[in-house]
Amino acid sequence: MTTGMDARTTTKARYIMIGGFLGAGKSTALGRLARRLTDRGNRVGLITNDQGTGLVDTAALRSQGFDVEEIAGGCFCCRFNSLREAASRLTAESRPDVFLAEPVGSCTDLVATVSYPLRRIYGDEFVVAPLSVLVDPARAARVLGIESGRRFSPKVTYVYEKQLEEADLIVINKCDLLDDDRRRTLRDALATRYPAAEVLEVSARAGAGLDEWFERLATEEMAAGRPLDIDYDVYAEGEALLGWLNGTIELASDRDVDAGPLLAEFAGAIQGRLQEADAEVAHLKMTLSPAGGINEIALVSLVRGDFVPELGQELDEPVRRAQIIVNLRAEADPDLLRRVVTEEAARFGERKSLAFDVDHVESFRPGRPVPTHRMTT
Repeated sequence: MTTGMDARTTTKARYIMIGGFLGAGKSTALGRLARRLTDRGNRVGLITNDQGTGLVDTAALRSQGFDVEEIAGGCFCCRFNSLREAASRLTAESRPDVFLAEPVGSCTDLVATVSYPLRRIYGDEFVVAPLSVLVDPARAARVLGIESGRRFSPKVTYVYEKQLEEADLIVINKCDLLDDDRRRTLRDALATRYPAAEVLEVSARAGAGLDEWFERLATEEMAAGRPLDIDYDVYAEGEALLGWLNGTIELASDRDVDAGPLLAEFAGAIQGRLQEADAEVAHLKMTLSPAGGINEIALVSLVRGDFVPELGQELDEPVRRAQIIVNLRAEADPDLLRRVVTEEAARFGERKSLAFDVDHVESFRPGRPVPTHRMTT
């Protein structure tokens, strides 16, 4: 691959994996990187990943015109063969020069279970880029103990910290939300705690600081390093403390409805109920797709229980009929998540005098990770 990602010059495709905990902004960053690659003449294939089905990230990236494969029902490490098959399908369709992969936000040990096996088993097909791990700055500052605020329990925090420990590049995202002192303090703390990684600062949404990071992903290969020292019992228990909910809601109205404000208000209603239940939000994302619309969505995201729902994409026109996809991850019982979403949907529809009917919902805890491969060198 030439510097600047200008064109594919070998028979190998570049595999770029961007990890990070739930709410770090991985999908926004992947969209930015995919757009840059495409603008420079590369063919790009994206692979998203989730423990369940019906992923907001897949809908959001497809709405931007990208070819996307979704691997559901487990993380990349446990669905390694599915990852390889997804790459094969994309190759058959568009022969990408670069594959961009977004693992589940609660997944770690990716180097030993994904990157090393790809390089060792399929090294004639892929060049594997360094592993990036994105962090939400407020969440990271709380985990590191340099700022106060609501935190996850110790076993969930264990998973978060292991993600950072295996990173080649720790990328502080959303730096436009920090003043210079907070940014410097967080960067120094990460560099001290994780000296093997290089720490970068970006804002994927604002487009700031991306050049250096993207150039590293375009030109460098992952280095051999020591295997991650990880206790899979604690890892499994940490993941199992997270409740997972994916669902769809059908919207019908006899008047025009502005999609973005509607989603933000509904997200706020869910947030309020979870705060009452003392459940910490890891990430809540919702899309709204108008009936008959092709790759048109509104998108709202909430990354912490004490933050505010943010509008990431808006529709140009109001809607009367639409489908809403809900992805909610929180440290809470999945039955609580199901109850909150279904009850708030009914209350919301009644309050707004519109049909707001839950069409499908699945809620669960992630199962124990059982990697297909685990290679330590």
